[in-house]
Amino acid sequence: MSETEDRSAPTLSQMRGKCPECGGARLIRDYETAEIVCIECGYVIEDKIEDTGPEWRAFDDEQKEKRARVGAPMTFTIHDKGLSTMIDWRNKDTYGKNLLPGQRAQVYRLRKWQRRSRVSDATERNLAFALSELSKITSLLNLPKNILETASVIYRRAVKKRLIRGRSIQGVTAAAIYMACRQCGVARTLDEIAEFTVNRKEIGRSYRFMIKELGTVVPQSLPSYYINRFSNQLGLTGRIETIAIQVLNAAKNMQLTSGRGPLGIAAAATYIASTLANERRTQREIAEQANVTEVTIRNRYKELIENLEIIIKT
Repeated sequence: MSETEDRSAPTLSQMRGKCPECGGARLIRDYETAEIVCIECGYVIEDKIEDTGPEWRAFDDEQKEKRARVGAPMTFTIHDKGLSTMIDWRNKDTYGKNLLPGQRAQVYRLRKWQRRSRVSDATERNLAFALSELSKITSLLNLPKNILETASVIYRRAVKKRLIRGRSIQGVTAAAIYMACRQCGVARTLDEIAEFTVNRKEIGRSYRFMIKELGTVVPQSLPSYYINRFSNQLGLTGRIETIAIQVLNAAKNMQLTSGRGPLGIAAAATYIASTLANERRTQREIAEQANVTEVTIRNRYKELIENLEIIIKT
């Protein structure tokens, strides 16, 4: 089969019938020559067929997105999902010419009513403010965009079930972000989120309430989520991460992680890995990054060393 046939669409026997020359049913659409050709005998059944693709070329996905004639994709991070229109603030027409004074006044009124129509009732105003808060918090915490999208969906579900009444928007948005982090496997603690929002107690209360009312199954926070983060903060190599993960897997198989805080276990595994690989970090350094006490790291360290029979050379 030629290179042209490789780039062509699948068989069109069901759409175009059979070849009138040889009766073959294996027909292909050649986009380069705009023809429908029989593979068996090479007979051109139809030419000058319509090309439904774009009239420009794109050599990668970035060029394709830039030249597409559609708007931005739908997103849950905007209260109207990004589907509404926006009247430009510049007082110019489509040709770039300045508007006349009467036209400026008319466009000003249109802008005002367009803004009012986007946020029509109290629910819309609540959603608009809450989603802007979600964007601000995720930006301060350096969270990826998928966390923001997931948290926005969670908050919309809470609004739909009328769970926001009587609760602060900041508390519910912080709980939605924490829930999204747990669902997406991103290592963030309540203390870190509380640093940029409300206190930890209020976030925990809102989180438990939303879990109960929404019926969401949130996966357990695993110690392995924190290994990569600790290694980056401490300037450790990838070999340390590999050893720490192996230590955690062995501890999990022996059920040493059950009932223990994931931060303490992850910090102790990082300390053991750094010691074994001769990239030693002190317990105080790791405790500061993990936001746990040195006593917690020492206790978890002794448990792992004794039960896993790890020999540490002093």
